Amino acid sequence: MSYATRGEIMLRLVQQSNQQGIVIIAHDEGPGIPDVAQAMQDGYSTGNSLGLGLPGAKRLMDEFEIVSHPGKGTTVTIKKWAG
Repeated sequence: MSYATRGEIMLRLVQQSNQQGIVIIAHDEGPGIPDVAQAMQDGYSTGNSLGLGLPGAKRLMDEFEIVSHPGKGTTVTIKKWAG
């Protein structure tokens, strides 16, 4: 992990009506993201990276949610539906 020292990733299969998919929940207890809107912009990075991780994940998935509390951590929940 680049920013958090502790976290977890949970994977589970989901079903809604006739759709099946996967949900991934990534939670950490790191410093949090002070400005989520800025962090979601391509090329924005507070570290030494391309700044494409969060916006790239959002583009690849069907559903994307991020909740972050400065000083308490961040949770990213993403879903991808099959078909």
